[in-house]
Parts: sequence; C-alpha cells; structure tokens
Amino acid sequence: MSVDFKWKGLPLLTDKVIFAVTLVLAALYFYATSQIPSLEIGDPLGPKAFPRLLGIGLLITAGVLLMEILRASKAKPAASEDTPAEPPHWPLLGAVAAWIAAYFAVFTTLGFIISTTLFLLGMTAWFNRGRWTMNILTSVLFSAGSYLMFTKLLGVTLAQGLLPF
Repeated sequence: MSVDFKWKGLPLLTDKVIFAVTLVLAALYFYATSQIPSLEIGDPLGPKAFPRLLGIGLLITAGVLLMEILRASKAKPAASEDTPAEPPHWPLLGAVAAWIAAYFAVFTTLGFIISTTLFLLGMTAWFNRGRWTMNILTSVLFSAGSYLMFTKLLGVTLAQGLLPF
C-alpha cells in the first residue's frame, strides 16, 4: 500500500500549525514576562507593561488567524481529483529566511532606519507587487515612525549606522 502525498490541503494545515505555534509562543512569552522582577520604585507600570502589550498583540494575532482558518474551512469547496496540486512553498520560505538573515547582517552597519527600510521595501515589493508608491511610503514611514517611538518615547538606543542621528 503506497501513500500518495499531495499539496492540496497544505495551506489550511500550515495555518493551523502557525496558529498552534503562535499560542505556544504567546504562553512562553507570558511566562517569561512574569519572571521579570518588579521594582517598588519608579514607573508605576513597571518593566512588564511593554512586554505584556506585545503578548496581547500576539494573542490578538492568533485570534485573527483562527477566524481566518474557520472562515476558509467553511468557504473552501471540496477538492476534486482534477484540481492541480499546489506547488511547495519551501523556496519562498527559504528566500524570506535569507532576506531576514541579510537584514540582521547589515543592521549594525547600515543602522536601524536604513536597514529596516530596505528590508521592508524588499518584502513589500515581493508580496505587494506593482504598488511602488505604497511600498516605499510604508517602508520609510514605518521605519522612521518606529525609530522615533523607540528612541524618543521609550528611550531605547537603536543602531545608528550611516545616519548622523
């Protein structure tokens, strides 16, 4: 008896795996956040506020993914034998992993704003093809906005790189 593996059900299965991993990651993240010591003096919110907000964002993301999984499973027509198999996504995942590695490699040299802008521009150019104005604006405004938020509001030091600020 041979098993014929086909790619037809993979996207929904992949979403379920990502959902489960996101929940496990959120649980581990909340556990790690609970291990941060609280100080009696200083900020009334303490050092746990920002990590907890990130954990809540992670749970919201998992909830949205679950809603999309449920919506897709209801709307998905039954697959027939004539439906062509979907190609594997491993080359795309490998390319994204390589792009992330390149981002990490140039982060300190180029600095936060330049490296993040280039990273986001590459990602949006691939996943949002043909919308150059939107991609450039998103990449530049997100990089500059997050830089200002982290450095000015939260007092975090980010890689300066080639820019003088």
